[in-house]
Amino acid sequence: MPKKPIRVDMLARRKHLAAEICLSHSLRIQERFLTMAVYRDAGTLALYSPILNEVFTEEIFHRARREGKKLVFPRVHGEDLVFVEVRSRRELVPGAFGVLEPEGQDLVAASELDVLLVPGVAFDLCGHRLGYGKGFYDRALGRQGRPSQVIGLCYELQLVQRLPAEEHDVCLDLLVTEERCYAFGPAVSALDSCQH
Repeated sequence: MPKKPIRVDMLARRKHLAAEICLSHSLRIQERFLTMAVYRDAGTLALYSPILNEVFTEEIFHRARREGKKLVFPRVHGEDLVFVEVRSRRELVPGAFGVLEPEGQDLVAASELDVLLVPGVAFDLCGHRLGYGKGFYDRALGRQGRPSQVIGLCYELQLVQRLPAEEHDVCLDLLVTEERCYAFGPAVSALDSCQH
């Protein structure tokens, strides 16, 4: 199936999620991630600012700040993404496409990230992700290098068996939902807390 109808269908499904479901599922997803070794071992994490009922990241932000981890958020820069260190959520301001972005100048290359958390419209059981069609994450990682771990956060309803994938698409190492964690590639043997 082509990407466009999958994207339309999944966006409609997510849009119709009740606010309390988004909140409760997001809390479960964040709690699951925060118990994982990949989080405990990370010194530098990249989060995202959720839009359109994406999985929230506030709990991860607050816990990581308390534990002294370095946090960065993406900012659209032309056709690319740059990753900028953020010390307070007050440093996030409306940017491209109405998404909250960092206004600071402390840039961190993607290759220096221990964990990059990515949102998406749909995900499959092979580690592929379908975004909004702009290709920002794929281009950024292609130019800046790959983080140690690329991890998707999503609701189970966003999962499909197989997405159409292209050679330049970035594959996930892990995918965390409200029900379970899926590991792909080398991460399968490295993480005891995931199912695949």
